[in-house]
Amino acid sequence: MDAGGLMGLDQRARDIFRRIVESYLQTGEPVGSRTLSMSGVSLSPASIRNTMQDLTLAGLLASPHTSAGRIPTHAGLRLFVDGLLEIGDLGAEERREIDARLAGRGRKFDEALNEASALLSGLAGGAGIVASPVREAGVKHVEFVALGHDQALAVLVADDGTVENRLMPLKAGVTPSTLQEASNFLNARLRGRPLHEARTEMRTELDAARRELDSAAARLVEDGLAAWSGGPDRDRALIVRGRANLLQDAGAMEDLERVRVLFDDLEQKEQLIGLLDGVSSAQGVRIFIGAETRLFSLSGSAVIAAPYMSGRQRVLGAIGVIGPARLNYARVIPLVDYTARVLGRMLDGQDT
Repeated sequence: MDAGGLMGLDQRARDIFRRIVESYLQTGEPVGSRTLSMSGVSLSPASIRNTMQDLTLAGLLASPHTSAGRIPTHAGLRLFVDGLLEIGDLGAEERREIDARLAGRGRKFDEALNEASALLSGLAGGAGIVASPVREAGVKHVEFVALGHDQALAVLVADDGTVENRLMPLKAGVTPSTLQEASNFLNARLRGRPLHEARTEMRTELDAARRELDSAAARLVEDGLAAWSGGPDRDRALIVRGRANLLQDAGAMEDLERVRVLFDDLEQKEQLIGLLDGVSSAQGVRIFIGAETRLFSLSGSAVIAAPYMSGRQRVLGAIGVIGPARLNYARVIPLVDYTARVLGRMLDGQDT
């Protein structure tokens, strides 16, 4: 249900829904009709209960089995965030803290990434996450080395001196000359170019170049590109700070189990980098609640993330916060947004 769903709520339902969500985000507790009547809602408890029942039937509220009160569903939280949330602004003190901790001259960028993750964790109360940028170094040399009759090592040496090694299965019939032919093909077309820029063009060119290569060599080149295209996700740093914050609200056994599942989620490095890369393709802050992303569907967590960009407005990575679905969205959204912008400004004149 999106923000347009608010049009289906009358003013009474909208007011009660807003009060329930705001109370839940503040306390984490179910909200009952008596609490609402005492908070200034000028309706009888019976009228409030009827409206809460309607909101429950609409899928916006749920009733925990141990309480007569209501809590917002993930769909309800999404509707609230998109249509009713009043986003606050950062205070001058918080801005100064972020500036001081990230924008210090002479700090190496990888240190700034660690600091960004840590400070988001501290300020937002969740786990801070940062995906480091894809390396921009060009390719210096490519080589396929046979390790046996059914396996090869794909070696890629970058201009900055880094070396990537990937094990690859070999199809039957691949000879040493085939390996050399595939190496020569890639060296002639990749040398001096960043792999991520050349990959799409290379695959297109490969289709046209099949006349030059026998089928075994063509398959080897494709497998090599596939192996290396997974490389940035495996080799890029995924920085997570503040996991202990996720335990602070875990009192009941089901909460502890939810956090355990969340920790398991955080171990899925490639999936989490993939989520952050999806953020990088969009403008501004992105919010994922519960099942909106498969990665956190079981733990019922929320992710608030934003891309950080270089001075040339090229997106390099993403930074964000992971926490329970009842994150303080009004506070965390501007925190993530401002931190991402400060991190981006640091890239001017710095090596990544």
